[in-house]
Amino acid sequence: MLRTRVLTALVLLPLILAALFRFPPSAWAGFTALIAGLALWEYARMAGMQAAAKWSYLLASAVLAGAAWKLDYRMGLVEHVIVLAFWLVLAPLWLVKRWKLKEGLLVRLLGWLLMFPAWFAMIDWRPMPQAGLQLLALMALVWVADVAAYFAGKAFGRRKLAPAISPGKSWEGVFGAVVAVALYSVLVNHLGWVPFAISDWLLLPVAVALTAVSVVGDLLESWFKRSAGIKDSSALLPGHGGVYDRIDSLIAVLAVANALSVLVRF
Repeated sequence: MLRTRVLTALVLLPLILAALFRFPPSAWAGFTALIAGLALWEYARMAGMQAAAKWSYLLASAVLAGAAWKLDYRMGLVEHVIVLAFWLVLAPLWLVKRWKLKEGLLVRLLGWLLMFPAWFAMIDWRPMPQAGLQLLALMALVWVADVAAYFAGKAFGRRKLAPAISPGKSWEGVFGAVVAVALYSVLVNHLGWVPFAISDWLLLPVAVALTAVSVVGDLLESWFKRSAGIKDSSALLPGHGGVYDRIDSLIAVLAVANALSVLVRF
């Protein structure tokens, strides 16, 4: 399984890097919209939507995304506050209460709340100075946390993080992720890849907080799968499961980081 995961990653990573640094803005928006759309299709499956409802939901999502791109829509302050409230308050509460997805309007709105802010973040962060580097640095934070948590958990994992939701995750894995992300954040700050001037001592708590957000994003999708009675969101990516399985932490971190950057500028 590890070999398959690595081989799939070796195929996907060059594609993502080529898209990030070589695609024109419209192609990048379309590429990332496709990723978000595939994850939303998997989410609709976990939510128990029937075929007609699922495809109408995805069509409506595509129309909204196209209209947002055409009109050059950007999320405002209120929308970013809603995003922060969801990921910092409601999502952790969801994990505590273990609410199940029940097909209906709220579940559809939730799908948009999960995917659209992350999509907007991928569009908003790409044109920053040193085009693409800041977005890559933010995405890599999630990858560093994921890899460090995996190997630290394998080597030292004893205390389960959330056994009723994701039995394989441990507190030791989380601590390993925090240490790795702390070191990584200092490195990228010294390389000048952070999109605003900040000292290491101020950046570290932000990086640790984003690591916690990545864990919440991961656990939330794990709970969606467990409550739906499935192991993976789909089988699109050999060794990795589905697209949502690969971006569960990323969508949370992208949305929160983008919201925080807007609030800081405001």
